[in-house]
Amino acid sequence: MAEKSNITYPASHSLVQNLRQQLMQGLPFSKMAQKDVDFFLTASSEAYFAPKEVILSPADGAPQFLYLIRQGRVSGRRDIPGIEETAFLLDAGSLFSIGSAFANRPVSTTYSAVDDCFCLLFPVEAMRQLASQSIPFSEFLNNRIWGLLQESRIALRNAFASQALAEQSLESRVGDLALKKPLTIGPNKSLREALTLIDEKKVGSILIVEDQHTILGILTRYDVLSRVTLSDLDLSTPISAVMTPDVKTLTVDDTAEMAGLLMSRFHIRHLPVLDRGELVGIISERDLFSLQRLSLSNISSAIRGTDDLAQLQKCADDIRTFARNLLGQGVQARQLTTLISHLNDVLTVRLIEIYAAKHQLNMTQFAWIALGSEGRSEQTIATDQDNALVFSDSAPESQREVFLRFAGEVNQALNECGYPLCKGNIMASNPELCLTQHEWLIRFSRWIEQGNPQDLLNASIFFDFRVLAGNPDLLIPLKDYVRTKAAATPRFIKLMADNSLNIRVPLNWFGAIEPKEIDGQKTIDLKMQGTAIIVDVARIYSLAFGIEAINTRERLAAIGRALNVPESESASWITAFEFLQTLRLAAQIGEAKIGGNPNVIDIEKLNIVDRSILKEALSKVRSLQQHLQLDYAG
Repeated sequence: MAEKSNITYPASHSLVQNLRQQLMQGLPFSKMAQKDVDFFLTASSEAYFAPKEVILSPADGAPQFLYLIRQGRVSGRRDIPGIEETAFLLDAGSLFSIGSAFANRPVSTTYSAVDDCFCLLFPVEAMRQLASQSIPFSEFLNNRIWGLLQESRIALRNAFASQALAEQSLESRVGDLALKKPLTIGPNKSLREALTLIDEKKVGSILIVEDQHTILGILTRYDVLSRVTLSDLDLSTPISAVMTPDVKTLTVDDTAEMAGLLMSRFHIRHLPVLDRGELVGIISERDLFSLQRLSLSNISSAIRGTDDLAQLQKCADDIRTFARNLLGQGVQARQLTTLISHLNDVLTVRLIEIYAAKHQLNMTQFAWIALGSEGRSEQTIATDQDNALVFSDSAPESQREVFLRFAGEVNQALNECGYPLCKGNIMASNPELCLTQHEWLIRFSRWIEQGNPQDLLNASIFFDFRVLAGNPDLLIPLKDYVRTKAAATPRFIKLMADNSLNIRVPLNWFGAIEPKEIDGQKTIDLKMQGTAIIVDVARIYSLAFGIEAINTRERLAAIGRALNVPESESASWITAFEFLQTLRLAAQIGEAKIGGNPNVIDIEKLNIVDRSILKEALSKVRSLQQHLQLDYAG
């Protein structure tokens, strides 16, 4: 049918008055100025569609209107060659034909009225005009799921705000902080002159610069003891002889989170700050301490500074408290899981160092491997252990028992710190997972060549691996083998895809969320029915294309490029993954656990924004699965 045949009349003044308040309860209108909402309403026409009547279809060509459902429901059916027909249901208040209207192309979905349906038809030309004058409307049209995610983060931040009231956000720009003016000196000045300046200015560091622009090095109070006092160095020595070269720096646009990560990873306490290459300030570990009662550097320093298990247990508790505070600040899931994973890494490495020394193990003879979510740097609050150990082929057979005893003590210590023993025994203390480099290569080969159900499960766990402590060179041949062999074995990739497609996204035929009832609550498992599917698909494509990235976000971006899909599409996969991760984190930090599962939520307890974006996110998960189905199933 022609698009305009059902138009009955332009929106009347009374209709504008009645609808304005209703529309401004939801996105994007709740963020728009009243004059812009009125522009939308007065430029719209109203149309009636009878039950089962087609509103818009691919045969109609590029849409002339943006459709807003005022009353009734609309079903959308999408027929994608190669997979079964999919459908979804839109309720009153929903907008459709956004992407096609913007791109001036036919829709790929047939929209039909489910019951008596009234729609506002907003002309495409008016849509473009409104987008140019209303930023909230433009942002919504360009990335609806992102707009919803921003709303969700605000609601989540408010929910946890009381637990993080005194905390400064780690998302603050370094340039927005009260930066100190750095103390500088030339490279040919003497050590005596530098130390005199440090003492006079009462600062913790001095930068060695050339022409007041190029940073050559840094000297801190902590360097003085080891490099000057204990070395009995002559104070006439040029400062360039004792400075630390290759100074790590930040820009004014970097975040406090980045400052904390650099300090923690490189064991440094001062970072110069640049603005378009010019030195404008310096930020210290103490400055970050003032931002956070529990800081990244504070916790990691406490971990590295103790060999007492009871103290490390307290540090593990601090990690979880720190995560809750960050969630209360509205920190994104990507940043939060990166920070959690980093601190968990620091704690695990410290335990490995303690017990390796106890067993007199040379750290160059083995590598402790992080697997699964820890391997991907995506750990959430509720996480058990997934680890393994690889040791040198040259180690004597008698050393195997020593490695097993060592691994057992590390696994038990992690358990006491709140990281439960893996129920599937995916731990380095398992003799099956404490192997030489050659033995691991044989095992990887068998998993790829045979591809039985257990092999596929093992591959899904073990092929997301990275070295956590020990000798990283032991992993190089393992990584090279997986990257090249998996991509050259199409049968293995297909079996992995078939296995992944057995997991169903909890959406019904109409695209509505299909929950499972537990104790009278309507629930979904955000991990098994959401994030795990995305992780699976990302892993499979990465193996197929030989992509080296391990982190899911990085994999999805690389996969988008490999598949040549629009960047907005791969960005929507990433956004959906991060939203589901955020919901998981909120559920895990909350006190109630449905059925004892920290990843299960009651969808009826979600606010209206989160319910909307959850549906959008799950739709993106299903879309990603459909890509996999088209490429590898059948």
